[in-house]
Amino acid sequence: MITYKFKLYNHKRNQHLKRQINLAAEIYNHCIALHKRYYRRYGKHLSANTLKKHLTKLKKLDKYAHWVQLGSQAIQDIAERIDRGYKLFFRNLTLDHQVVNAKAGIKSAPPNFKKRIKYKSFTLKQAGYKLLQDNYIRIGKRIYRYFLSREVEGNTIKTVTVKRDSLGDLYICIVTDATTSAEGVPRTGKSVGYDFGLKTFLTASDGNDIVSPLFFRQSANKVKKASQGLSSKQRRSNNRERARLNLARKHRKIANQRSDFHWKLANRITDEYDFIFFEDLVLKGMQRLWGRKISDLGFYSFLQKVKYYGETKAKHIGFIDRFYPSSKTCSDCGFVFKELELRQQSWKCAECGIVHNRDRNASVNIESVGASTLGLGDVRPPSPEAIAA
Repeated sequence: MITYKFKLYNHKRNQHLKRQINLAAEIYNHCIALHKRYYRRYGKHLSANTLKKHLTKLKKLDKYAHWVQLGSQAIQDIAERIDRGYKLFFRNLTLDHQVVNAKAGIKSAPPNFKKRIKYKSFTLKQAGYKLLQDNYIRIGKRIYRYFLSREVEGNTIKTVTVKRDSLGDLYICIVTDATTSAEGVPRTGKSVGYDFGLKTFLTASDGNDIVSPLFFRQSANKVKKASQGLSSKQRRSNNRERARLNLARKHRKIANQRSDFHWKLANRITDEYDFIFFEDLVLKGMQRLWGRKISDLGFYSFLQKVKYYGETKAKHIGFIDRFYPSSKTCSDCGFVFKELELRQQSWKCAECGIVHNRDRNASVNIESVGASTLGLGDVRPPSPEAIAA
């Protein structure tokens, strides 16, 4: 399946969609309240089907008659979304998942109430929408126009989601049954190992390192000034709303710059290499140590894009175990330097005498271990340190 995201033209009729998103937030919070009340009384989880039937009955009452403004498909999706959240929460409460989550730094929490301003979308499945000619779509009884950046492929539309961002702009996300084909994608036979770092975004085993622009750091002063302007405005005033939009605009630009950098980089390395290996890192733990810089680098978001291109182009994306001592193991002789500290950027092997750069040595080991799991043999090129020795 492929998801297409298009921005809607700004128009006064868009207020109808925004009101439906606010209505979806009201129904969502009502469902959360029902779940909590049901659990307090009976100690059981409220099933999605039972909740759907109850919501159908509520819509017939005068108090909740305005819920009919939101399509029945969207209301059913809200019930299913909450049900999936509770099932995931209860599954993570089991002993096996508790151990795994503790190692990965994952904290599980049940679905909870959301402020209306933070509720962003509603989803329609089989009904409630229709794609029209050119760049028009009918949602409910109204027709909206969107920026058609590329043609929508596929025979069947699975879902249509209306999303609102922090600036109030609306987008439609169309999921179709179209599939991507890897035919015609060139094969290079090359492999590479990458080690994530703070100073260098990706340290490559073949020396083609990649440095991140750190977009948030570049715009930190502008964000700081916009944030100070927001904090100085009177609450619930028009000036405060303008200041909030100004700050949100700064953050959206940074997010778009980072996303564009990730997409282009992921596309380039999946074109250049057939086998790409990373280390399975605990990103949540890294974020606790280095905070804002890890968020600025966006490692997880980048990995998601690499996986997508890997599946699209039939390239292998592999991960080695996070507990493998990639930085402490000599990539030339296999000696493990257990005393290596986090602040040390280089170390000398006691067995062969080669001086290793910490990140480069880790990337070579990542490629070697990843290739061995696929039976590719020793694909490592001679390291610069080994050549110099």
